[in-house]
Amino acid sequence: MQDLYEILGVSRDASEDDIKRAYRRRARESHPDAGGDENEFKQVTTAYEVLKNPQARANYDQFGDPRGPGGGGGDPSGGFGDLGDLIDAFFGGMGGVGGFSGRSRGRSARSGPQSGRDAVVDLVLTLEEAAAGVRRDVDITVARPCDACEATGAKGDSKPVTCSTCNGQGAVQQVARSVFGQMLTTTPCPACRGEGVRIADPCPACRGEGRLQVTETVTVDVPPGVDEGTRLRVTGRGEAGRRGGALGDLYVRLHVAAHDVFRREGNDLHCELTVPMTQAALGAELKLPTLHGEEAVTLPAGVQTGDVVTLRRQGMPKLNGGGARGNLYVHCRVLTPTDLDERQEALLRELAALRGEDVPAEQRRLFSRLKDAFRM
Repeated sequence: MQDLYEILGVSRDASEDDIKRAYRRRARESHPDAGGDENEFKQVTTAYEVLKNPQARANYDQFGDPRGPGGGGGDPSGGFGDLGDLIDAFFGGMGGVGGFSGRSRGRSARSGPQSGRDAVVDLVLTLEEAAAGVRRDVDITVARPCDACEATGAKGDSKPVTCSTCNGQGAVQQVARSVFGQMLTTTPCPACRGEGVRIADPCPACRGEGRLQVTETVTVDVPPGVDEGTRLRVTGRGEAGRRGGALGDLYVRLHVAAHDVFRREGNDLHCELTVPMTQAALGAELKLPTLHGEEAVTLPAGVQTGDVVTLRRQGMPKLNGGGARGNLYVHCRVLTPTDLDERQEALLRELAALRGEDVPAEQRRLFSRLKDAFRM
């Protein structure tokens, strides 16, 4: 049995605010709609419902049970629902300890239509697509209602029959003795898989499932400004429910590929611009490609490596931001020329002399001539 404090990731002396913040964080991470694990989400919720209530928390700290010694008494949760349901969800269907028998957990609710599960698919975009928005097709493999049996799972006019193993309850119970007394454990019926009914004459197309796996193409409209990890919801395109239940939703999980030129930080973009030494010294007017077309960049005279030129509203659009955009930050890097010819070197030496800057004289040029001689 995992400790409730460990489930939420808090210490045993955590305040109510700490517990609330931890629950919100863990619930976001584990919620099924966000791609989390349903059982983990139930455990997180159970832990929070116990620890948020002072009386239930005190009982848990002292006796290891939110209901107090022996698990008896009323509802110490202060109204967070049926505590037996929460304890059953946390302890894996254990009906009770120390004489707490719990309820016979029938599955009558599962014999009707069940809503389908949500589906998740990944979609990779270029930075340009993320900036402009795009319409893309994605292939998904999901369960759809079987047309042959109209999603009943039964062949022809045959009907499902009550499971003889669990008598329609969908669950079987076992009683075992332990140091705590009698322990009643409830598990899904293995014969009917917890449904409470069995298909006597299953449909040959879906083998009694009532659903078939099919591959479909879904068109997704990606809005401008999406980022890595953005999820788009397409209502009603997830898994079909059993016995004609409602369709779940489709969640498209977006990934934005790295760009050769631009680096993204939120809605802002960054890039590096290599500037020749002469342009850096004298200034220049350059054309820089952006995600939205070419843009003029004015470099002031004397620009240095590390200087940043800001292009307003040339970054990424803000998602659902009504036209707002981030900025593009151009990081300058001054390029020192190499492999100068004699004329270029002479001009640089003349410039150095005018500026009163000491540079090596003929030694370097002599060394270059010797290298040329050896190449011949």
